[in-house]
Amino acid sequence: MDCGAFVQEIENEILRSGSNLRLVGNGPGAIVVSVCTGSPADQEYRLEETKELAVSQGIHVFDTVIQRLPQINPKYVLGIGKIREVIIQALQMGADMLVFDRDLTPAQVRAISEITEMKVLDRTQLILDIFAKRAHTRAGKIQVELAQLRYILPRLSQSGTALSRLGGGIGGRGPGETKLETDHRRVRNRISHLERELMALSHHRGQQRSKRTRHAVPVVSIVGYTNAGKSTLLNGLTHGQVSTQDRPFETLDTVSRRLHLRTGDEVILTDTVGFIRDLPNDLLKAFRTTLDELHDADFLLHVVDISAQDFNQQITAVDKILRELKLEDVPQIMVLNKCDRVSPEEAEALCRRRNAIGISANSPQTLGPLRTAIAGSISQKMSFA
Repeated sequence: MDCGAFVQEIENEILRSGSNLRLVGNGPGAIVVSVCTGSPADQEYRLEETKELAVSQGIHVFDTVIQRLPQINPKYVLGIGKIREVIIQALQMGADMLVFDRDLTPAQVRAISEITEMKVLDRTQLILDIFAKRAHTRAGKIQVELAQLRYILPRLSQSGTALSRLGGGIGGRGPGETKLETDHRRVRNRISHLERELMALSHHRGQQRSKRTRHAVPVVSIVGYTNAGKSTLLNGLTHGQVSTQDRPFETLDTVSRRLHLRTGDEVILTDTVGFIRDLPNDLLKAFRTTLDELHDADFLLHVVDISAQDFNQQITAVDKILRELKLEDVPQIMVLNKCDRVSPEEAEALCRRRNAIGISANSPQTLGPLRTAIAGSISQKMSFA
């Protein structure tokens, strides 16, 4: 790249558009970047989801950049011409961060950061930051930190592998090792420590599950895409007080409440962390302890936000994760939530097509058919037991 010509081009563009400069408010300002080689519709859904994740973290999204390419640029992700446009746009708007709606390699992050001199976040980093902010219990915090360290570890290795040859060998550890090796060793030790803590927590939870099994209390777990209304449904059915802010991943820690049915039966209703398409593998591994509790469920309530434009893709994403967790054989009741946001005719047609129950979790008067379905499913299961 001709740096002199590039700088001159930026300065000329700023002079031409000087009246369009925007002031940055409280919090970081960002441009969300989307690059894909596939379907335009999928790209649009993914871009909107990334914007929603960014806003939930207090990031001001000034604008979005979309590019469709035959293949992703291995160095800058975007084409070289497009990355120049993004730099100019960021300078005009006062943005200090680029957020990509895909995962980036360490080399790509480094190359983009060097050419733009802005902070660069990929999708996994954004989700990990959200999880770190929302985890409250000890188990949740351990799982988030574990996912963060697993994400960082390979990036530490690739940031300067040549340095690892400076020390090492017998007698070359301890004070003689390089900073890279020290960081690498500390991260590995911390991961081992957190894994041991998770195993202890898993053993404790296993004892609690065994106690519930001895008392023959059925378990119904609520699953679904993030922000589909799972916690709101839990509150509506059990008169609970779980936080239900309208933002992704509001609930990270498993919450259990007792649900009393009109038949006189009692079940344990559990709310779990929401799913998302292409859930980062490090998160899936770290939250395995929490998600393994789904294996003890007698039924799953699959909650779907039918007001979302891409709710069919969300259903597919949830089903995919359930298959990865080997939960596809657990009986499901599909619950179409937020029916008040679509026409009654559309809601009824979708319920028939999906063999689902339509509700509005904010309206307790709509939950009667769901309670009846839960009671019928539990009675049927108990009769076969």
